[in-house]
Amino acid sequence: MKTDLQIAQECIMEPIMQVAKKAGIPEEYVECYGKYKAKVSHDYYKQVQENPDGKLILVTAINPTPAGEGKTTVTIGLTEALQKMGKNAITCLREPSLGPCMGMKGGAAGGGYAQVVPMEDINLHFTGDFHAITTANNLLAAMLDNSIQQGNKLHIDPRKIVWKRVLDMNDRQLRFIVSGLGGKVNGTPREDGFQITVASEIMAIFCLANSLRELKAMLSNIIVAYTYDDQPVTAGDLGAAGAMTALLKDAMQPNMVQTLEHSAALIHGGPFANIAHGCNSVQATKLALKMADYVITEAGFGADLGAEKFFDIKCRKAGLKPDAVVLVATVRALKYNGGVAKTDLSAENVEAVQKGFVNLEKHIENLQKFGVPVVVTLNHFVTDTEDEIAYIQKRCEEMGATFALSDVWAKGGEGGKALAEKVLETLETKESHFQFLYEDSLSIEEKIEKICKDIYGAGAVNYSSAAKKTLAQVEKLGFSRFPVCMAKTQYSLSDDATLLGRPEGFTVTVQEVRIAAGAGFIVVLLGDIMTMPGLPKMPAALHIDVDENGKIVGLF
Repeated sequence: MKTDLQIAQECIMEPIMQVAKKAGIPEEYVECYGKYKAKVSHDYYKQVQENPDGKLILVTAINPTPAGEGKTTVTIGLTEALQKMGKNAITCLREPSLGPCMGMKGGAAGGGYAQVVPMEDINLHFTGDFHAITTANNLLAAMLDNSIQQGNKLHIDPRKIVWKRVLDMNDRQLRFIVSGLGGKVNGTPREDGFQITVASEIMAIFCLANSLRELKAMLSNIIVAYTYDDQPVTAGDLGAAGAMTALLKDAMQPNMVQTLEHSAALIHGGPFANIAHGCNSVQATKLALKMADYVITEAGFGADLGAEKFFDIKCRKAGLKPDAVVLVATVRALKYNGGVAKTDLSAENVEAVQKGFVNLEKHIENLQKFGVPVVVTLNHFVTDTEDEIAYIQKRCEEMGATFALSDVWAKGGEGGKALAEKVLETLETKESHFQFLYEDSLSIEEKIEKICKDIYGAGAVNYSSAAKKTLAQVEKLGFSRFPVCMAKTQYSLSDDATLLGRPEGFTVTVQEVRIAAGAGFIVVLLGDIMTMPGLPKMPAALHIDVDENGKIVGLF
């Protein structure tokens, strides 16, 4: 069986200018990064902004399991299928982070015959967007420490610095450090630490800003520290926002590549899906809606994290109204939720599917709360049996969701036609009555409880003393109208990764609350969320190499 990298490298790619031409983008608005990658100029959006919006389709999934659900693969395959059927469709994805790519997650460009290419470039340095975000983040950190070194006119308390430096790599050694050692000339000694680039608030801002002007304003609002009398100090106070915007100017233009079947794909931005909102950039999504009749995008992790944040944060801030949602599941994942060990998932077990269906059931119910029509698709494997599939289809349709099989990993767009037909049928026959889960006017505590009880199934919410203190600060600073960005394990509907299926009535504990004033949301942590991952015992980097002809091998 060919690897994803082998399949990708066998693709004879079209020059990106040709892909852009097919997508209707005039040559003067395409800035090439080699033959097969490009950025689409900000000026092009100005030319098409009066075009009617296409249909917006979100692809999400049940809680991820070791069996793998294939959400990105389905997103790309659905786009390829719509294109094969003569529809004008485009996909919008997040950019992969180098850290997980070198660690254990592998690439993030789809799989099998539903991929975006050039796969190696996308998974490695791509067009340098993450470098720009890393540099802007660390410029702010440097200016913060320099302000303290040069007389501290802002009266910053070094014990109350909340801004960290970042690096796009998994490196646990940098989580907690002491910086500024070596005497007065080398800075003020203090506890410090690094996050991975995708966890930076600048990444979240980058993906939520509608324009360069808005980007600069949001960057200015980032709280980096507090004074000795507990007043917030912002990037604007440090005078850093202009230079940060200059570093991000080119990166803010959406990236364009192609699928294996040569349809255009916009890949731009990549915030963490638990510490941030886990969606590609607003700019790329809005551009795609003006370019195509159907825009297929995805949100990170399961629907309890990714879809909820897509709806309540991204759509709220960008004024987007999704027309349908595709919920990805697999027979194997449902068996896993039904108590079957990973080693036994290939054997037929209808009883385990029945038990595990409760996880999919809860996600369908959750998505329906947002008023958006739901299409459930099974990412098909050869070990799936007719009885297992029939049970899932029956239950989904009883819940009012449309059902379709997807075979895009093995067959590309051809294997996604059944799904595409159901999506088109849903768009034609079911109207979206999109609504948010909560209103801005609710308190932060009310928003937290709404999500925990309505989406996760919790019975109660407890707050640590530290969380209560920050919530009081949120109220004092006037940030109560912000949406909430929940940070929890992706493996369970609850805050306990071991609780599979559909746990109910459990108690969640809010351990920590963080203010992301620039991004415009409040981060609520249920448990310890790692913002600087470490490498596993056998990192993926051990298998990545380059042959004598410069061809990359071992990448996913």
